Amino acid sequence: MPDNNQNQTAAIPEKISPDVLILIPEDSARFYKMAPFDLLGKVLQVGMVDPTDVKAQEALNFLVSQLGLIVKILKISETDWQRAMEQYKGIKQEVSQALEELERGLTKEKLTLGEEVDAGKKETEIDAPIIRVVTTIIKNGVEFRASDIHIEPSFEKVRIRYRIDGVLATALTLPLSVHQAVISRVKILSNLRIDERRVPQDGRFRSRLGDKEVDFRVSTFPTAAGEKVALRILDTSQGVRTLPDLGVMGRNLETMKEAIHKPFGLIFITGPTGSGKSTTIYSILKILNTDGVNIVTLEDPVEYYIEWVNQSQIRPEIGYTFGSGLRQILRQDPNVIVVGEVRDNETATLSIHAALTGHIVLSTLHTNNAIGAIPRLIDMGVEPFLIPSSLNLVAAQRLVKKLCPDCRKEVAAPERAKEIITNAIASMPEGIKKDLKVKDPIKIYEPQGCPQCNDKGTRGRIAVFEILAMTSELSQIIASGVSEDKLVAEAKRQNMITMFQDGILKVLDGIIGLEELIHVVSVEDVEAKIKK
Repeated sequence: MPDNNQNQTAAIPEKISPDVLILIPEDSARFYKMAPFDLLGKVLQVGMVDPTDVKAQEALNFLVSQLGLIVKILKISETDWQRAMEQYKGIKQEVSQALEELERGLTKEKLTLGEEVDAGKKETEIDAPIIRVVTTIIKNGVEFRASDIHIEPSFEKVRIRYRIDGVLATALTLPLSVHQAVISRVKILSNLRIDERRVPQDGRFRSRLGDKEVDFRVSTFPTAAGEKVALRILDTSQGVRTLPDLGVMGRNLETMKEAIHKPFGLIFITGPTGSGKSTTIYSILKILNTDGVNIVTLEDPVEYYIEWVNQSQIRPEIGYTFGSGLRQILRQDPNVIVVGEVRDNETATLSIHAALTGHIVLSTLHTNNAIGAIPRLIDMGVEPFLIPSSLNLVAAQRLVKKLCPDCRKEVAAPERAKEIITNAIASMPEGIKKDLKVKDPIKIYEPQGCPQCNDKGTRGRIAVFEILAMTSELSQIIASGVSEDKLVAEAKRQNMITMFQDGILKVLDGIIGLEELIHVVSVEDVEAKIKK
């Protein structure tokens, strides 16, 4: 619910961060005479000319609830609100100018905005503005450190949204009449068929923006209102990150490195879509990618290109699947095999047999936690006796926003936070507790906001992990009949720390905030940890 402070007044800053402005669409801000101007942690400060306007409050509450934020309403003057509206223009000034040029070009060509623009022509007075529109959308996405750009049509207009640190927010809207021209321009860049709008298409392109080489993975999708496009931004200038950079630390790092350097066996990375599984596999490949090792991958799709790694994208529409590709890979004399995802019995069985015949196999599974991988394989029809001799390790992960190191603030943990942290520490393995130095009173860090993080308080993301290794004890459990209680007991015997416990360690180190951790690892899970 909004935190209404109708008696408090605020002054709109001279410069509002674009990351804050895009949280409230300009159309809504103008209609309800409100303006977002600051984001402190999860609290969005919004100025309203009339804070008592119930309809404006309801609209704001709806918009902000979709972002998982809390809103604080303050009164602002009409002059301040007008100044904030001027700052909205800065975000889309280039786009507006390009659209005006487009209208002029259409007039000269005796066309109207309702007619389709041929985006496949050479740069004419019509095409050049569309190129500028698309370039501006892409450039802003990279500058805002977005991971994805969504171009989405409705029956009235086109919405451009950026996913920043895992959260989608509208950046600008375009007239519906330019939708097809924008989509066609993206298709041309991605070498996709312009005349095919009935089925999804996948492509990619590379662009230099300033001193950066950036790859874009493109996916089109037909909807009732027209084609939607999603662009995944892959900043190649950052290179492949190391395991510690991803958040693999302490016992987890030692266990993973031990499994990586075994001569053969399966390593599974598990988690939901968008949890960073592929990035972790690329980091492992960085370790294994030496002159004496032949690495072959099957991916859907190929995200980052790695030099001297033989990367192949599957194409199910022509019969080139993970299963058929695995059969061919084994003829390529590989040392290391990457299978993008194990989805069915055929792929699971072939992956296990590849691991049993002297290969290191890396793959992903969709499970909620590390111990869930074993029953998942059995559910797929894998014979239980094959699992102990082939599986080396399972790592589960989630992505959590990192606190901005330039503005995070150390504070004494509130009572509820102390209870959560104390109970999480109490359930950790003795070896971890022994080396853990916790301040008394317990201190945690909270987001603040500064120019380095565009006043968000967070900058980038890091993963929390839990890692289960294959042991003789785990092998006996699988042979005697898998049960969740037995798997949990074995995980504790291995001194495995859960994703939540790993997150608590990162909270105490000031890497992430406790609120953000609880947002990623559900509150129900947190309560369960406390009860234990």
